[in-house]
Amino acid sequence: MNIRSQILDIDNVLRLADIVFEHAQDGIIVTDAAGLILYVNPTFTQATGYSAAEALGRSTSLLKSGWHDVDFYQTLWASLQAHGSWQGEIWNRRQNGEIYPQWLQIHALDDGHGAVHQYVAIFRDITQHKRSEEQLLYQAHHDALTGLPNRTLLLDRLALALPAAERQNRRVGVLFLDIDRFKLINDTLGHTLGDQLLQQVAGRLVRRVGTTNTVARLSGDEFTVLLEGIESYQDAVDVAQQVLHSFLHEPFRLGGNEYVLTPSIGIAIYPEDGRDVETLVGSADTAMYRAKEQGSTYHLYEPSMNALAMQRLALENDLRKAFERAEFVVYYQPKLCLTTERIVGMEALVRWLHPTRGLVPPSEFIPLAEETGLIVPLGEWVLRTACAQARRWQEAGHPLLLSVNLSARQFSQQDLTASVDRILRETALPPELLEVEITESIAMTDVEQAIAILHQLKALGVHISIDDFGTGYSSLGYLRKFPIQTLKIDKSFVQDIGLHDPTLADDGAIAASIIALARSLQLIAIAEGVETEHQRQFLADHGCDQMQGYLFAGPLPAPEFERLLIQRSAG
Repeated sequence: MNIRSQILDIDNVLRLADIVFEHAQDGIIVTDAAGLILYVNPTFTQATGYSAAEALGRSTSLLKSGWHDVDFYQTLWASLQAHGSWQGEIWNRRQNGEIYPQWLQIHALDDGHGAVHQYVAIFRDITQHKRSEEQLLYQAHHDALTGLPNRTLLLDRLALALPAAERQNRRVGVLFLDIDRFKLINDTLGHTLGDQLLQQVAGRLVRRVGTTNTVARLSGDEFTVLLEGIESYQDAVDVAQQVLHSFLHEPFRLGGNEYVLTPSIGIAIYPEDGRDVETLVGSADTAMYRAKEQGSTYHLYEPSMNALAMQRLALENDLRKAFERAEFVVYYQPKLCLTTERIVGMEALVRWLHPTRGLVPPSEFIPLAEETGLIVPLGEWVLRTACAQARRWQEAGHPLLLSVNLSARQFSQQDLTASVDRILRETALPPELLEVEITESIAMTDVEQAIAILHQLKALGVHISIDDFGTGYSSLGYLRKFPIQTLKIDKSFVQDIGLHDPTLADDGAIAASIIALARSLQLIAIAEGVETEHQRQFLADHGCDQMQGYLFAGPLPAPEFERLLIQRSAG
C-alpha cells in the first residue's frame, strides 16, 4: 500500500470516528492528563446541560455531586493507574443542580512511552433504569391494591426489629387482624367494592396506628400491625382498642351505602410469645382465631392456643375429606302448631358423623366450612338431600313444609335461584313445600340485593323466612320490602321467658313484641328453642303460631323423625 492510500485510509478512519463521536448515544468526554476537558460530544450536552463552550477547559470536577467520599475517588484513580481503566455506577450533577446516576467507563490513553496524556470517559444516563429498578423493588415489597408493605417487607422489618428489641431490652408487638364476614361482603357486593373496602381499611389503619408503626397487608382481608420498641402488653392492647373503636364508630362507605364492619385481632408479644419471626407471627394468627370465635374483639396469645390451633387444622383437613367419605347426614327438627300441637313442618339441619370423634357440633364445623368455602357444596347437598326426603314423606301422606337454612356464602352465589329451581325439579318436591331461611344479618348486609334475590326465590313458589329475628339491625321500612312469610324468634329471646320472675311485666317482652309485629304484617311467627311448658304457654297466650324446641323434640335422624310422624298420625 502506498503512502497516498495510507493517508486516505487514515482520513476515512478519522471521519468515521468523528461521526461516531458526534452521534453516539452515550456521552463522551476527552480530557488531558490533568483532567481538564478537551472535547465533549452532543450527548454530553443533552445529559448534563453544559454546552461545549461551558465545559471545555474546565475540570471534570464541575460534574461532581458531592455524594461520594474521598475513598470512592481514591479507589477509582487507583484502578486507572493499575489497569488503565475503571467502570462503575457514579452519581454526578447536571448544570441545573439535579443529581443523577451514570454508568461510567474511563480509559487512560498513553503517549506511546508509558505516560498518560489523555483520558476518555464514556457515560450513560441510567436514571430511567434506576427508576425501573426501584419500581420493581417497590412492587416486590408492597401490596399492589393498598400500597401497604406486603408479607415479604413485614418479615424483613420484623427480622430487624427483634434483635434491636433484644439489645434495648424492649418488646415487639404483632397484631394480626381479619375483617369479620369480609367474604360475604366481597361475594355480595362484588370484587370492585370489595377492593375499595380493603383500600379504606388500609387507609384507616395507617391513619390510626401507622405513623410510627408498620401496617402491612398479608393477603385477602388479613392485615398486620408491627409495633416496635413497646414497653408492655398494654401498649399493644391500647392499639387494638383504637382499631376496634375506629371500626365500630366510623362506618365504611361503599356504593353510596354505609357499612359497619368489625375486625378480629390477635396479639402476640416478643419475646414472651415467640423469639423468632415465624413463631411470633404464628402466635398472633392463632390468637386472632380465638378472637374470631369470641366475636369482633381482640385476644392476647396464650400457649394453650397451640394445641387448639393444631386441632383446628386437623378438623379442617377432616372436613375436606368428609364429602368423599359421606360422613354428613341431615337431621330434622319438627315444627308444631301452638294451638293444635300438630307437626306442620320440619327444619333440616346438617350433622357431621366423624369416624373417631362422633357427632361434631355444628358450632365447630359450620364456621370452618364458611371460611374454607366448603359451605357452598355442603349447603347444596343438604338442600338436595332434604328435598328428596320431604318428597318421600309427601308421597307417604305427610306433606310437611321443609325449612332449609341458606348460609351467607350460598345466598351470595349468582346462580342461587337456578340451583334451588334445579333441585326442586330433580327431587319433584312441590315448591310450596320448601321454605328457605336466611338470618337477619345476611338480609341486612346488602338490602337491595337481598330483596332482589328473595323476589326471585318467591317467584319459584317457595316460602321465605327470616331467621334469628331481633338479633340484627333491620328496620320496619326494610322489613316490609322483604317478600317473606315467616319471622323466626331467636331462641335467646325465648329463653328469657320464665328466666326471672314470671310475674314481671317485661319478662319475654321482646318475644311478645316480635309476635305482635308479625301479626301486624300478616306473617307467621315461629319461636325456636322452646324448652319449658311456661315458655310454650307464654307464646300461645301471645298469639305465636308455631314452635320448635326440646320441649317436644330435638333434631332427629330421618328414620326417627318418620317414626314420630307415624306415632302422631296414629294418635
